[in-house]
Amino acid sequence: MKQFNVPIIYRSPLISAIKQKRKQEDKMKKDFTPTRLDFGPLRIFLARHFGFCYGVENAIEIAFKTVEENPGRRIYLLSEMIHNPHVNQDLQQRGIRFLQDTYGKQVLPFEELTADDIVITPAFGTTLEIESKLHHIGLETRQYNTTCPFVEKVWNRSEQIAQKGYSIVVHGKPKHEETRATFSHSAASAPTVIVNDMKETIELAKYITREKTEEQFYTEFKGRYSAGFEPGRDLQRIGVVNQTTMLSSDTQAIADYLKQVMIDHYRLNAENISERFADTRDTLCYATNDNQTAVRGLLETEAELALVIGGYNSSNTSHLVELCEEKLPTYFISSDEKILSAKEILHYNFHTKEEILTQDFLPSTPPVKVLITSGASCPDALVESVIRKLAGFYGVENKVEEFIQEFR
Repeated sequence: MKQFNVPIIYRSPLISAIKQKRKQEDKMKKDFTPTRLDFGPLRIFLARHFGFCYGVENAIEIAFKTVEENPGRRIYLLSEMIHNPHVNQDLQQRGIRFLQDTYGKQVLPFEELTADDIVITPAFGTTLEIESKLHHIGLETRQYNTTCPFVEKVWNRSEQIAQKGYSIVVHGKPKHEETRATFSHSAASAPTVIVNDMKETIELAKYITREKTEEQFYTEFKGRYSAGFEPGRDLQRIGVVNQTTMLSSDTQAIADYLKQVMIDHYRLNAENISERFADTRDTLCYATNDNQTAVRGLLETEAELALVIGGYNSSNTSHLVELCEEKLPTYFISSDEKILSAKEILHYNFHTKEEILTQDFLPSTPPVKVLITSGASCPDALVESVIRKLAGFYGVENKVEEFIQEFR
């Protein structure tokens, strides 16, 4: 896989050494057991896979290179490069300005742009409508397009099944940049509707079986279906694709459910299921799968708590939190700064969208066992900072240097 030039501020000597050794020992990525760091009174278990993925490293390299090679030019980002506040803040400090917020709300008007400006497309991609606006202004977009290749893979797969007469069901968060982009690209070639979860999928299925009326559909899925969508006509042949950062098991469950609805409603069998349902399992992102599978392997280790590090608006990170929460106390933090002391931690509840201050989050009796992972847009340097801070509470931070040498 291609190696990217990621700024040194995001790198970690400890994490780099660990990842390199694990890669050498497990080239086929079949071992999902965590890496153990035994500090004595503190024992940390790191997930097998975590941190920057291919798409994120690609986006960061293009963005920083663009700044370096274009001194004096006005440079804009359509929206957040990735869902990590530290990376976005670094880009802003280098003079990059955002045109929209993460939900698509305009921050700066497109009318301010000229053909001499640079506009970077974020890793999530963008809609065809926005691409058209930029081209109309005369902006070169291909050179500064950081759309993740795995997001583009979803778009290509949607187009392929659309050409075979299938409508598209997108499993994603309707307000997320990637889902908005995927919806736009899909809707250009096929009738398209978005479902957020299994609950909505079950309701959508009732329009396949005609248990609900078309009038109900237009109310229930308002703002989430393509122009001219007719449920009675357009839900007869479907395929499921996903926002690549969703919980992969959820996407598969949604696809399996709709497939079974088609089998039951149209009385199909294994030989003729393709008449009504397209196989699209290959749209699941490799990094999403690896990170989530690694967390499942991590959770097989007995521990008192889990720390998940990443941006609070990061979809893939929130799903790692969701997995950890099923088994033990889990604290979602954006950096080591949220660990206020050995007693207090300020963490994010993504269900209620608020930060919470928790007291006595670390057990008082050693050895304390902590599971750690991070999202695909979280720099490894932040993970090392968290490890160092925890180790400092027990007076064993010096052992970090020993681990670096041990894993090299």
